[in-house]
Amino acid sequence: MKPFLIQQLERHAQRLTELDFLLSREDIMADMKQFLALSREHSDVSHLVQRYARWQQRQRDLVAADEMRADPDMAELAAEEALTAQAESTQLEDELQRLLLPRDPDDVRPAFLEIRAGTGGDESALFAGDLLRMYTRYAERQGWRCELLSESSGEVGGYKEVVLRIEDAAGGPGVFGQLRFESGGHRVQRVPATETQGRIHTSACTVAVLAEPDEAQAVQINPADLRIDTFRASGAGGQHINKTDSAVRITHIPTGIVAECQDDRSQHRNKAKALQVLSARIQEKERAERAAKDAALRKGLIGSGDRSDRIRTYNFPQGRLTDHRINLTLYKLTFIMEGDLGEVLQALRHAHEAEQLAALEAGT
Repeated sequence: MKPFLIQQLERHAQRLTELDFLLSREDIMADMKQFLALSREHSDVSHLVQRYARWQQRQRDLVAADEMRADPDMAELAAEEALTAQAESTQLEDELQRLLLPRDPDDVRPAFLEIRAGTGGDESALFAGDLLRMYTRYAERQGWRCELLSESSGEVGGYKEVVLRIEDAAGGPGVFGQLRFESGGHRVQRVPATETQGRIHTSACTVAVLAEPDEAQAVQINPADLRIDTFRASGAGGQHINKTDSAVRITHIPTGIVAECQDDRSQHRNKAKALQVLSARIQEKERAERAAKDAALRKGLIGSGDRSDRIRTYNFPQGRLTDHRINLTLYKLTFIMEGDLGEVLQALRHAHEAEQLAALEAGT
């Protein structure tokens, strides 16, 4: 294991001793808020230190196995023990590296997924529909629940804009943490259904993945800064939803950010959902502004929808998907469009972890 990682682990071992002492003090126990915060930290640090202790034990086992090799009667047993200890040590090193990386508390949150057609007219709207299908199929594979919040249909199909809320109903690792790297420009190269001469066209959509704000940490919005409009919902939804002004559009006047919801028959519920989306968009704007200042999350900024502004290309004639951020190319586009996104998302997550690890080493 790299020396800087061991240094970090030793610091956590020292911190665990400090936490044991702090949690034994009566004044800390009397302050419930501080007690709970320290208890949560103790749980996280304790798990990390336990895994570190196990890694240290396996390192001692490797030394012992090496010493046993000198005895001919024990050589075979020593070789088996060395293989087992080495395999577990490698696994523990990978686990400890991940545990040491800084975690975004929003990773465990549900997410709003927004897809907007960009350059390419009708073909772009059709591609937005294909992306929506891809993400909802992936969500089904994960056991997630999707809720359509708003949609604006294209002229020949697909969507000019569509917004989903996605949550892990089973309480898994979190939707935002898994989908956060999908934000950006998505470019498609294919022969559109509307093309009569078989020419390949290039179109683009933008995808934005926003963490649903924690109610306790959500940005505070002054009601005086909001303009609320109601209108008649469009698209499918039955007789009632199309004949009443149940849809709600909310504009945050200081920023110009707009959110709308037309999925529910109740105007009040649509208003509540639109406020959630608005809060997430304002929070994401603040996050992006902070990221732009320190350039730490530049790759995660949302694109403009232009053909040249893209994080990923979907080339249908070649059956190829290319993620330009990590130079990943996969020739399994048909499966990916059916929701088989696991390999892509895992590669992006590993690349992000490598960047975090490098930053951790540089700051040691």
